[in-house]
Amino acid sequence: MRTDDLIKALDADARSKVMPLSSAWWLAAGAAAIVAAVVFLLTLGPRPDFMTAMHTMRFLSKFVFTIVLAVSAFVLIRALSTPGAATGRAMAWMVAAPLLVAVAVVLELFAVPEADWGTRLVGSNMMICMGFIPLIGIGPLAIFLWMLRYGAPTRPVLAGAVAGLLAGGLAATFYAAHCFDDSPLFVATWYTIAIAVLALLGALGGRFFVRW
Repeated sequence: MRTDDLIKALDADARSKVMPLSSAWWLAAGAAAIVAAVVFLLTLGPRPDFMTAMHTMRFLSKFVFTIVLAVSAFVLIRALSTPGAATGRAMAWMVAAPLLVAVAVVLELFAVPEADWGTRLVGSNMMICMGFIPLIGIGPLAIFLWMLRYGAPTRPVLAGAVAGLLAGGLAATFYAAHCFDDSPLFVATWYTIAIAVLALLGALGGRFFVRW
């Protein structure tokens, strides 16, 4: 069978599911958000000064980064799960979150004395961040990998990695409500590493669970 014919056959199969793939992805995103919220509330919960912290730019900026990552990854994974769908524009939007973090880090370096850079970078919750973002995100990742099997991705490893980024962005959004380290230096380092763990797990899941 020619490659073009195979892609058309996979696309037809994906469209013939009981629930349209686009609708199924929204349902999966809602389920993943509920799972992440339950894990977050049962393990950490929001920081005591959450309402006060909401009035500070550093605290709010964390949510901008994580939500932009989650939204851009959601758009891309929907495209990757549909054979033949264009992914170029969605792929380009994946640079938005890292770019925002990079700009915030540069502004932080100008605003904070050099002697304080190390303290801002290390923070006080490094290990909690590294442990709880993957913990909150592992359930959503499982849901997203299952959704990839519901579709028909032609690049399962890449799709799995994006599933991990989506789960990581979602998990980091919840974790940010607990985290007392609001510095972009901390977010750029430890949030990124924790999310990368989920991306790696997602790529492995795509390799062994999603492949066909």
